[in-house]
Amino acid sequence: MPETVSASAPGRVNLIGEHTDYHDGYVLPATIPRRTTVHLERRRDRLVRARSSSISSERAEFEIGRERPGRGWLDYVQGVTAALVNTGRVIDGFDVQVESTIPLGAGVSSSAALEVALLRGIRALFDLDLDDVAVAQLAFSAETGFVGVPVGIMDQMAASLGRDGEALFLDTRTLDVKHLPIPASIEVAVIDSGIRHRHAGGDYAVRRRESFEAAALLGVGRLRDLDADQLPRLEALPATLARRARHVVTENERVVEAVKALAAADAVRLGALFAASHASMRDDYEVSTPEIDTLVEIARRHADVYGARLTGGGFGGAVVVVARAGAAAAAAHDICDAYRRETSRDGEVLVPVDRAGFMSSPRRG
Repeated sequence: MPETVSASAPGRVNLIGEHTDYHDGYVLPATIPRRTTVHLERRRDRLVRARSSSISSERAEFEIGRERPGRGWLDYVQGVTAALVNTGRVIDGFDVQVESTIPLGAGVSSSAALEVALLRGIRALFDLDLDDVAVAQLAFSAETGFVGVPVGIMDQMAASLGRDGEALFLDTRTLDVKHLPIPASIEVAVIDSGIRHRHAGGDYAVRRRESFEAAALLGVGRLRDLDADQLPRLEALPATLARRARHVVTENERVVEAVKALAAADAVRLGALFAASHASMRDDYEVSTPEIDTLVEIARRHADVYGARLTGGGFGGAVVVVARAGAAAAAAHDICDAYRRETSRDGEVLVPVDRAGFMSSPRRG
């Protein structure tokens, strides 16, 4: 076994399929060319000493098997080792240096990238028998079971199984995946609104709770068990719960239609689905903000844009834009300029390129 290893994992943008994964629904994420990288060195004791260049210059440490939550970003590292211990896997301690180009709180899954990168590194350092789905499941356990963030498994699956230049059509009930090439005629842009979000509590947890209350009143364990033909049943629910359920049910339908649009390289149809998804997140799930709505509307008006929507769990974060191939970078910077004029906020182009020289991810197919 090696003494030192390096490993990395990408951030992700969710093209469509928001707040469906914890209801066993469909999602359609894609990786982005921003990554978290970890450098590990084996120790001969049970200590883990961790440092993150993007968060703090100070090194934090804990002992494997004695992880305790409440230590900020270190909880994601502790959560990974705790998940391994809980499944009976034996590892020694290690030193780890974390580097990342993924912005925190922007809705592009910095936490899942850290978890998956760390598990990839540990897998290599200690020669663990873990396939990519098992890595995603352990990362998911770390985030939900230890850190206490009530997310679904989409982020971890995207970080672990996603491929550059492709979308990942994921059934979160079965964990079946299908890799779909992004058509050469379109290009994806991701714009950070500059509004940070947190999912460990607050309104995100409220939305999740409300959606499960709706499911219980409808007599199903997960809203995945309903389809569009059963939408009239929602009329019997309290108004707020009806809106929450309607979003999840219709969003699942939109993911399936988006897969068809990608296969047909139908950018206009994909853009319309983006618009409908954003309206549903804004009005039915109520996870958007006025600034995000402004950013989406500015993008929608751009001549080279087919559609835009809030991506991620909401209450801030980023917008995903589908644009004409070759025009996404210029369009995204135009959108940021207009966003600054209208809101006095600075957006940041995360994908496809930035003016500091970030390169687009390569295309396949």
